[in-house]
Amino acid sequence: MKLDRVQTYPLRSRPSKVSVKDFAKVTRPDVSVAAWVESLPRILAGNDFRGVVAALERARRKHKPIIWGLGGHVIKCGLSPVLIDLMRRGYVTAVAMNGAALIHDFEIAQVGATSEDVPAVLGRGRFGMAEETGRFINEAIAEGDRDELGIGEAVGRFLVSYRGARFRRWSLLGTAYRRRVPVTVHVAIGTDIIHNHPAIDPRALGSATHRDFRLLAALVRTMDGGGVYLNVGSAVVLPEVFLKCFSLAANLGHAPRGITTVNLDFIQHYRPLQNVVRRPTAMAGKAGGKASHGYALTGHHELMIPLLAAALAERGPAR
Repeated sequence: MKLDRVQTYPLRSRPSKVSVKDFAKVTRPDVSVAAWVESLPRILAGNDFRGVVAALERARRKHKPIIWGLGGHVIKCGLSPVLIDLMRRGYVTAVAMNGAALIHDFEIAQVGATSEDVPAVLGRGRFGMAEETGRFINEAIAEGDRDELGIGEAVGRFLVSYRGARFRRWSLLGTAYRRRVPVTVHVAIGTDIIHNHPAIDPRALGSATHRDFRLLAALVRTMDGGGVYLNVGSAVVLPEVFLKCFSLAANLGHAPRGITTVNLDFIQHYRPLQNVVRRPTAMAGKAGGKASHGYALTGHHELMIPLLAAALAERGPAR
């Protein structure tokens, strides 16, 4: 094939997806975090990060729900102080946890430490067999169920009232209970160490976690018109629970529209991408002329969450 008849066009006439006006800006050493965020490229994740910050600020300003779904790694890698500060500043209005997050938060409140060396103790039958963790959590759940409480409220109440919880100021559950911030806990029986303990009451556990499911569904329903849901560090349980909450709200005539969803993890898994980022925002449509948006931010929690919190810190106190 000869090339002498190939037609070309001027480069300037071609639409291009990247322009120098979108490039990163070099910052000074003393630049604020807000200015640093503005210096990021207006391309791909740079735009996404700004979009998440803007959505959180907008939700706080409009008094819309900001729900954080947390896996265990988020708690055990030391981020509770950052999340507690975000709660105080109005950027956490509700928390959904899996069972691992509950357990790590509880152990931190009790002894100021958590996370076992599993390979070192598994073969000796000692993995997950700490007496206080299994007994106190199960007894708190059973007592709370008798009072028609969910797991989050029941364990939060225990941590606030129990004198032995000497490190409760680092507890997300305890702080949320004192501040009347809803915490829901969603368990799959057999996945958590407390399910091995003789103090377990399976009926109370199932009843309490189902109560939390209905509470979370009620919160998801109110996301319409600007609410934000962040899935942070849960690859299976919480993405599935969030999707069912969305479906339940839709079935009852309250499908949230105009929402923002975020998956923040160091690996992008199938269920968070589908059940948090894509499906709810595709179905949600528009509310007040604003479309729903889903964002996937990839990075280590111990870096990304403090960075996100720092970007929000300069936005001023809640009004």
